Amino acid sequence: MRNLIFLCGTAALSLTASAAMAADIVAVEFTDTPAPKEAAEMVTTHSKSSAIVRYSDGTTQEFPLSYISMFKNTDKVGGEAAGQLYNAKGEPLADMNGDPIIAETPDANSLLDIDGNLFMVTHYEYDWILGNGAEARRAEGWYSRMPMSMSLAAVEQGTDGALKATSVKPIDFSDVDGLWIPCAGGPTPWNTHLGSEEDYDLYFQAVSGEKNRKKATEGVRALEEMYLDGEKANPYDYGYIPEVTVKADGSTEVVKHYSMGRATWELARVMPDSRTAYFGDDGDHVGLFMYVADTAEDLSAGTLYAARWNQVSGQGGGAATLDWVKLGHGTDAEIKAIIDGGVTFDDIFESTTAEATPDWADQGYRMIRAGHSGDEILRLKDGMEKAAAFLESRRYAAYLGATTDFNKMEGVTADPKKKNLYVAMSYNEKGMQAEPGAVQDHIQVEKIKAGATYEVALDGGSVDTNGAAINSDWVGTAMRVPAALLGEDIPVDALGNIANPDKIANPDNVFFSDEMRTLFIGEDSGTHVNNFLWAYNVDTGKLSRILSNASGAEATGLQVVDNLNGHAYIMANDQHQGDWISSMPEDVVAELEAAAIELYGTNDHGTPNYKLDAHIGYLGGLPGL
Repeated sequence: MRNLIFLCGTAALSLTASAAMAADIVAVEFTDTPAPKEAAEMVTTHSKSSAIVRYSDGTTQEFPLSYISMFKNTDKVGGEAAGQLYNAKGEPLADMNGDPIIAETPDANSLLDIDGNLFMVTHYEYDWILGNGAEARRAEGWYSRMPMSMSLAAVEQGTDGALKATSVKPIDFSDVDGLWIPCAGGPTPWNTHLGSEEDYDLYFQAVSGEKNRKKATEGVRALEEMYLDGEKANPYDYGYIPEVTVKADGSTEVVKHYSMGRATWELARVMPDSRTAYFGDDGDHVGLFMYVADTAEDLSAGTLYAARWNQVSGQGGGAATLDWVKLGHGTDAEIKAIIDGGVTFDDIFESTTAEATPDWADQGYRMIRAGHSGDEILRLKDGMEKAAAFLESRRYAAYLGATTDFNKMEGVTADPKKKNLYVAMSYNEKGMQAEPGAVQDHIQVEKIKAGATYEVALDGGSVDTNGAAINSDWVGTAMRVPAALLGEDIPVDALGNIANPDKIANPDNVFFSDEMRTLFIGEDSGTHVNNFLWAYNVDTGKLSRILSNASGAEATGLQVVDNLNGHAYIMANDQHQGDWISSMPEDVVAELEAAAIELYGTNDHGTPNYKLDAHIGYLGGLPGL
């Protein structure tokens, strides 16, 4: 670690008389923020933690942490509201009442230093008020989801380390047909932003189930009518990893990496080799994917793999060795050409049912269970391997024998020193339990609604299931859960928690700080009344709760900047405040709603501001490392 410079909250800390000024930082640990129990604290995002910094001369220094909101989604920072949504022409979108459509769900952040100019890319995942409200809206022809956006904030850093957004503008995705549900994301080793498209509502050209077909139809209609101004939308244009390059003048370039495959991506985290990337795939019956680029710092061409879980234990979160199934090699240009050629699902696969084709196995069909569509009986058409690999990645992974039993796989991050990958599994349920009669049942672990964060050992010298060498030194070989990272279900308590509030529940965002030797984990919990941000030291095993998000709000936007001009930051947002979990007693909900209205008020329509507002900010107080 580097020498301490200064930062304490938003004020500089003078240490001129301290021997620590001349000593190197050798360790950082955190004190706990208590789980809140009073209503006013439960509806406020806050930290009561401190960072305890230990130096090479044996001295220690305590730095109190504080949560700092840079701006809200509803704030006008040099123009329209930060969370305002737009169509492909750059025109602000309005709802059926003529009011501006402002997303309440900021997700990923990437704070980037571009030639001395600071910028922050922020995702806006979906519009939860519209998404949750509204049989009435849908009856009138309204949409359950909106085409979404990312924003770019220009940021100033004060001499005291405080960050201030001076402008916020939408990033233009019109050249890549727009953006659908950008969820997690983060910076690359080469200082660009990698995002995600969580293709829940387009459902991979859904082929089975009335619900799936309806959701896909609604998603396409929203894109066509709200974003593309009547032009036809193709579901195969969505569900990819987008990359945003920010230039020093604030201009941006956007690409979608079609060769990285298509699914409900959370993010792609690139390993230190700048070639190997791992994906979080959200939903039920999903897969763990790996991409190995042909060239470092260039994700436009590479090979896509899916993991096979070979179980060695089913206790707790379970443990397994991993094999890798090669799906295919492709380039962005090749895959985009297939899409633009008008390929459909029926061009790639033939589908049938057991009733229609009782001898389906004899006829070369295979039964798979991959994603939301349930069991499907498919047969790949001749010459369609590449289209299947990159446009129907999860289905093709299952078709080739990879594991699609994982559930609610969220963020991924890596410890480069120990060569461990960390994978957040928000809920250990559904396909992760034994499924008698299932076509494949690779994972059979204990049901833990609170989920777990898995540790994956990485190494070189691996081969795929066909015996071909994998050209990477960062290939996952074994998967397990450290004891401290396993959630614990409990009977419902007085506040409504159904998971132990002193343990991580439903991990989502994850980010690793090599300087602090700390894995940071943010929750998206339907089992904790308040979602928390945790710090887990991978060397000492100490787990600390360092931030409590306002009740109902997911902890998002996690990024750790170890040293930016002598200051350190843990970026942190909240989204969908007031989305109360179902186990909360009615009297607790009423108390929290009253406290939220008292603190934050209501808008002109009587809707609590608490539910409309979301914060984009950071946890300050850490010294530069």
